[in-house]
Amino acid sequence: MACLNICKEEGSVQGKLVKKEQEVRTRDGSVDRHGDPAIRGRTGTWFAGILILVNQGLATLAFFGVGVNLVLFLTRVLGQDNADAANNVSKWTGTVYIFSLLGAFLSDSYWGRYKTCAIFQAIFVTGLVLLSLSSYLFLLKPRGCGDEHSPCGSHSTYQNVFFYFSIYLVALGNGGYQPNIATFGADQFDEEDPKEGHSKIAFFSYFYLALNLGSLFSNTILGYFEDRGMWALGFWASAGSALLALVLFLIGTPRYRHFTPKGNPLSRCCQVIVAATRKWKVQRMPNQGDDQFESDVPKDGSKNGDRKILHTQGFRFLDRAAIITSKDYTENRIHDPWRVCTVSQVEEFKCILRLLPIWLCTILYSVVFTQMASLFVEQGADMKTTISKFHIPPASMSSFDILSVAAFIFIYRRVLDPLVARIRKDPKGLTELQRMGIGLVIAIIAMVSAGIVELFRLKYARKDCPRCESASSLSILWQIPQYVLIGASEVFMYVGQLEFFNGQAPDGLKSFGSALCMTSISLGNYVSSLLVTVVMKISTRDEMPGWIPGNLNKGHLDRFYFLLAVLTTADLVLYIICARWYKYIKFERQQEADSILSNEEADDRV
Repeated sequence: MACLNICKEEGSVQGKLVKKEQEVRTRDGSVDRHGDPAIRGRTGTWFAGILILVNQGLATLAFFGVGVNLVLFLTRVLGQDNADAANNVSKWTGTVYIFSLLGAFLSDSYWGRYKTCAIFQAIFVTGLVLLSLSSYLFLLKPRGCGDEHSPCGSHSTYQNVFFYFSIYLVALGNGGYQPNIATFGADQFDEEDPKEGHSKIAFFSYFYLALNLGSLFSNTILGYFEDRGMWALGFWASAGSALLALVLFLIGTPRYRHFTPKGNPLSRCCQVIVAATRKWKVQRMPNQGDDQFESDVPKDGSKNGDRKILHTQGFRFLDRAAIITSKDYTENRIHDPWRVCTVSQVEEFKCILRLLPIWLCTILYSVVFTQMASLFVEQGADMKTTISKFHIPPASMSSFDILSVAAFIFIYRRVLDPLVARIRKDPKGLTELQRMGIGLVIAIIAMVSAGIVELFRLKYARKDCPRCESASSLSILWQIPQYVLIGASEVFMYVGQLEFFNGQAPDGLKSFGSALCMTSISLGNYVSSLLVTVVMKISTRDEMPGWIPGNLNKGHLDRFYFLLAVLTTADLVLYIICARWYKYIKFERQQEADSILSNEEADDRV
């Protein structure tokens, strides 16, 4: 009897020690820099998160310090005409987003997010330093050139090549870094822990806020100096900001949490397709987990960062890839991934297929978003831009968008989300899909608002200024509502999109999920350009210059805005259908602690 009591006491002590160990370790499979399971109190959380937020703000300041006025640099310094300069900027911007896919691939497959961020940030800094040197040494000649009234002289082929090499290094560095830093920041919070899971959701809001605050400084302060011809000063400031961002990022190295890369995701997806196709004649489809292969991965994934994904219905043909047949046993091919895949591998491919329709529905929103940097500016340029003697640059109206983002992030985090959670009696509040839908609704209202403002702009242009072809007595401040609405829609759409793709992408494709957000914006630019071309071709007649002519007072920009509202409404309907069809990914939860408690209770009963 005494021996039994001693065994019970030892078992109880051992169970409590194991339970305590499980409490201090993260449960999402993250590891520290040595590859050991991450300890909750020593790694991650807001210490690492704040470093990453500041890093993002400084890097964004550096990037937009170049990008926001690049078209002016090409025209004033390199002597390009407007069409060539705009085309070169479009190519450069598109290249940034292409490189984002490269960075996501290297991160998810081989390098991991920390190493990828560090390498591409170093490339980013190098590109900015070379750009600053090339501008200071031989592009800004004669001294003092580069402003609105003093274009620079001609440059040699070598100097032009050096310049393009520099800015494309900037594109490579920023593009490879951008989709990984958001995901890496989210990695610092254990979504399996209720408190850290809530902080992880908040992180995406603050991340988008840091991005906007960084762009606000570059759009105003740096943009002011560069517009006055002080290009070298602006570029050196960008280089210094990027270098400081890299230093801060490296300072947090001992505290970061990591996820182990899982290898090439393209080969894993191909393995699922090949394995399922080879077994297309299998008649009996298994129930959840029956006759299906799964690797010996711990449920908490603490050993290697992998978590098992629960089996889901849908795309049942792909389930055949995980079926173990008698032939697999006899030919000893159970561990051949081109013959038998794990359930988690099959579900990973299913996750990608389920994400694509949602992603496609976000592209049209990006079409609306891109109008802020193009047609909104052109519309504002044809309005009254002076208040007393103060001139308001039309492009600076985007500051209201940034201020709106900051305000609505606060309103959502502190007011709306707690209110919805209390009403619905659900601590999570609105889901990511619901928030993205709200973003689409607000975007529709923004387009209607812009269309109404354009109607009044045309009305006052024709009545109050009959001899003016490109002016209106309507103040540019009437554009404030449409900028504010776009900012509000960003908080719901883009922040929700970041959370959704990060949370729903499998562990081995988190950076790819963030890259989807960037490619959505990129495709939105291309679709917007295509839509404008189609609209102009259809609306241009012999006596009508089209909806968006060079002189907006002779066109109907309002009709284009209303067209975007109608198209976004149709996109909203399609989005609702896809969102209702979507099935959220689920991981197996850690259950060892519960088992220990159950065993202790059973021992007490004995």
